Amino acid sequence: MDFERVESLNSKQVEELHVMYETEWWTKGRTLTDIQIMLQNSDIVIALVGPQHKELIAFARVLTDYVYKAIIFDVIVHASYRGKHIGEVVMNEIIQHPSLKKINHFELYCRPEMIPFYQKWGFTNNLGELHFMRRS
Repeated sequence: MDFERVESLNSKQVEELHVMYETEWWTKGRTLTDIQIMLQNSDIVIALVGPQHKELIAFARVLTDYVYKAIIFDVIVHASYRGKHIGEVVMNEIIQHPSLKKINHFELYCRPEMIPFYQKWGFTNNLGELHFMRRS
C-alpha cells in the first residue's frame, strides 16, 4: 500500500479528519475549530496520506513530556483502509518516533475489543493498583 507519513495536516486534511471523527462514537461531535486547536496543541502528530492527492488515510496524536510519559490519542484509520494493517504502521511510527526515544511509559486507553491490537506493542491493562480516573 502506498502512503506518505506527515507530521502536520493541511486544511484539506484537517477537514478530512473532521469527517473521520464524525464516523466514530468517541469523536463524534468535535467541531472543526476545536480540532484545529487540538492539532496546534498536540506535541506529535502522525498521519498517513495518499501518495497522489494527499488524502488522509490514518491519524494519531501524542501528548508528552519527552522523558517520562507519552499518551497516545485518537488512533483512527479511514474506514476504507481498515483491515490492511494501517493502524500497525501508525503505532510503529509513534513507538519508533525519534523524539520519543527516552520515554519511560507510553499510555493510551481503548475499548476492550482493541486490547489485543495494542498488546502487540507491549501495552497491558494489568496496572496493579493504578486506576483510570476522569473528571468531567
